[in-house]
Amino acid sequence: MHEDFTDPDPDLYLDLDLDEVAAWLRSADRIVVLTGAGISTESGIPDFRGPQGLWTKNPGAEKTATLQHYVEDDEVRAQAWRNRLTSGMWDAEPNDAHRALADLEGRASLHTLVTQNVDGLHHAAGSSPERIVEIHGNVREVKCLSCPWRGPMGPTLERVRAGEADPRCERCGGILKSATISFGENLVAADLDRAQQAAAGADVFLALGTSLTVYPVAALPEFALANRARLVIVNAQATPLDGHADAVGRGPLGTVLPDLVARV
Repeated sequence: MHEDFTDPDPDLYLDLDLDEVAAWLRSADRIVVLTGAGISTESGIPDFRGPQGLWTKNPGAEKTATLQHYVEDDEVRAQAWRNRLTSGMWDAEPNDAHRALADLEGRASLHTLVTQNVDGLHHAAGSSPERIVEIHGNVREVKCLSCPWRGPMGPTLERVRAGEADPRCERCGGILKSATISFGENLVAADLDRAQQAAAGADVFLALGTSLTVYPVAALPEFALANRARLVIVNAQATPLDGHADAVGRGPLGTVLPDLVARV
């Protein structure tokens, strides 16, 4: 499911009536939320494709998140492990936007929270783990690319600190990487199916801090629209679906979401 949506003039759609959206949320039977990197920027975690994004400022950094480069180039792997050692994710705290979504659970029928982020901040903010789909995996774990082994990130990072530039699986000798989904790597089929089924049954869909350009996750709002759901988009930049949304906002999520949820 992937239609060619276009937005002829994004400035025409900057319309976000919080009282109206809150009323939609109060009356909804199934709210589905999709969050992207934009919800975590206020926690000090830069996004990837925005004006100050990691890949915008340093296109070469994208190689560490591309499976082919990661597997074929030991220097790319070494750089990826150096990046993990100094990642701001380890010290990041949930911001008011994450906490507002956790609060929404007690106020309305929040069914599923799909996140493209791997930082674990929705868990830390108190959202129910059973409602969260980490569609791109997480940085809390390490996985082997050759065998089924998985484990917590901490011990492997200690090996890197101790001098192992490119630590290998202690069970089979295979390549290790964080338990995230890299470019060129398949999503977990069960996670994608769960996200699509939730979106297809939504009557209100919130797309928050996501560019809606990376498929198949970017198609989730399309599943909701096919169900005649109300679509609300809040993102720093225009998205391809702005012209099809019922409400669009550009404000900072750490301000917009607490204000919205307080009205529900």
